[in-house]
Amino acid sequence: MMAAARVMAAAALSFAAAARADVLVEAEAFADTGGWTVDQQSMDAMGSPYLLAHGLGVPVADATTSVEFPAAGEYRVWVRTRDWTAPWKTPDTPPAMKAEGTPGMFRLAVDGIELAAKFGTEGAAWHWQDGGLAKIGSKRVALALRDLTGFAGRCDAILFRAKDSPAPPDGGPDLDRLRRALSGYPAEPADAGTYDLVVAGGGMAGCCAAVGAARLGCRVALIQDRPVLGGNNSSEVRVGLSGLIHQAPYPRLGDLVDELGPVGHWNLWEAKRAPDAPRSRRILEVIAAHPEKKTHNAGPASNYEDRRKIDVVRAETNVTLVLNARVNAVAMESGRIASVVAQDIRTGERRRFRGRLYADCTGDGNLGALAGADFREGRESKAETGEDLAPEAGDKLVMGTSVQWYADEEPAASSFPECPWAVRFDATTCIPATRGDWDWETGAMRDQVAEIERIRDYALRVVYGNWAVLKNDPRFRDTFARRRLAWVACIGGKRESRRLLGDVILCQQDIVGRREFPDASVTTTWTIDLHYPKAAACACEAFRSEARHLEIEPYPIPYRCLYSRNVGNLFMAGRDISVTHVALGTVRVMRTGGMMGEVVGMAASLCAKHGTTPRGVYEKHLDALKALMTRGAGREAAR
Repeated sequence: MMAAARVMAAAALSFAAAARADVLVEAEAFADTGGWTVDQQSMDAMGSPYLLAHGLGVPVADATTSVEFPAAGEYRVWVRTRDWTAPWKTPDTPPAMKAEGTPGMFRLAVDGIELAAKFGTEGAAWHWQDGGLAKIGSKRVALALRDLTGFAGRCDAILFRAKDSPAPPDGGPDLDRLRRALSGYPAEPADAGTYDLVVAGGGMAGCCAAVGAARLGCRVALIQDRPVLGGNNSSEVRVGLSGLIHQAPYPRLGDLVDELGPVGHWNLWEAKRAPDAPRSRRILEVIAAHPEKKTHNAGPASNYEDRRKIDVVRAETNVTLVLNARVNAVAMESGRIASVVAQDIRTGERRRFRGRLYADCTGDGNLGALAGADFREGRESKAETGEDLAPEAGDKLVMGTSVQWYADEEPAASSFPECPWAVRFDATTCIPATRGDWDWETGAMRDQVAEIERIRDYALRVVYGNWAVLKNDPRFRDTFARRRLAWVACIGGKRESRRLLGDVILCQQDIVGRREFPDASVTTTWTIDLHYPKAAACACEAFRSEARHLEIEPYPIPYRCLYSRNVGNLFMAGRDISVTHVALGTVRVMRTGGMMGEVVGMAASLCAKHGTTPRGVYEKHLDALKALMTRGAGREAAR
């Protein structure tokens, strides 16, 4: 014990000494990110958000900042980055998958002078690439990240060290300690207050949970790790809202979904069923004035109305909205969550939120996993669940991540470079398309949490490799000459990862057999829609999927699927609720998830009122929950 203590003390002293000489600049904290975008998707796996140069083949504008140095002099420069195509350069990589070249190159300019090194050219793993020596002539220095390609270069951080100092640690606890020592923030997170309900995740489910609880008197913190709300229904991912709302047995469920959600394709389908209803007339008028709203997925950014969601949430005085912050630490007491820590993805500042209740609306079940909640991943076997659609043997296959895209038509022809580092298509294997919808889906056999960077990167290699053939091959060149890539998602649209387990695990036979539960709540209307990887013509890893549907009658999900069976104060809403892989096929669409959020908000208000737990609502206050579900969470009900 004493020897271990001495080692830790020596490490602390070395980090303290480093703090006096080293200058750490987190890329995501640059004062002006220019054309670079902050990517937080894999920060739990690789340790940090980073800046991504997502220029669709055109170098993005410089990210710039200024930095204070302790003294002028000569410093060795280290840049934490990686060659993002290196995983596909191994000897066993199939020819169609093989990457050549380094598309993610960028340079660092110090007071306007570019260092000689090209960064993003070495190594598959995140590491500190040596940038050589830089002369610092004054205490305040201007830095610029200069993208060279527009093809997904990435920079996590820049470290200036005394020129004879050793290389910094590439990862793990040593890197965490170094970052903490140099960040300037206190060791303990700042106090962010105490709430009745803390909601992690600002997709449709999280927004509805937060607003619904707030309207019933709860003090709520809604924490979202992006600058926009909506999750998959944001302008960053661009998946349309699906599923029916306003269904029996509680036709007022969905009022809040309707407030938050933009008018779109699915509303049009509903409106045409009852064209004379006042709401239908309003929807038809909106779509007549904005026909682009008929595009469900991968439409223009305006279709997803990011501002609408933020305005609805901010109108609630009981909601504290925290954008650009990721919940990545949990404190537990007696089987319950006592507090969570959220890290700002721009500044790195850490804040502690305390709550009586918590809701995991992250999709990935991140909060539940941190809290030790029971969860499943992948497909259960037929022997385990008794489901007709389950495989004979369980496996890790999941419905994957879509990276959608589209190309606009322009008056003049445009060029696009060859992409030898991308997936290799030719005239016989490429997909002649100007838009990639939901079925451009990858990662079915990969860990959707730990491997999301690789999953997204593979999708980018597919999109760019396919587009390069369409733009450059003589057989397609004339057809696509005036087409230009206008948008490619860099935030993946996920369908499935962790499923947190509740007191009821809903399965196929419950839905198809219409099993009656006393705590019936949100009604799911989508088919049991399961996605499977579709074999690629180019003999590469699957990058498209096919959907297999089993029609169902509208079916109310039991409330007991919406709270954890072993973490006493944890709700969940969205695609991480307590269902089997097969049952997830129907409950995972966002309007259904939004209604789950409405019910969680109602149940949270009962927990606060009666001093009980999510399970206690089922055991002792179910009639009160039913009364709230009958009333709804819309504006009229809140008055």
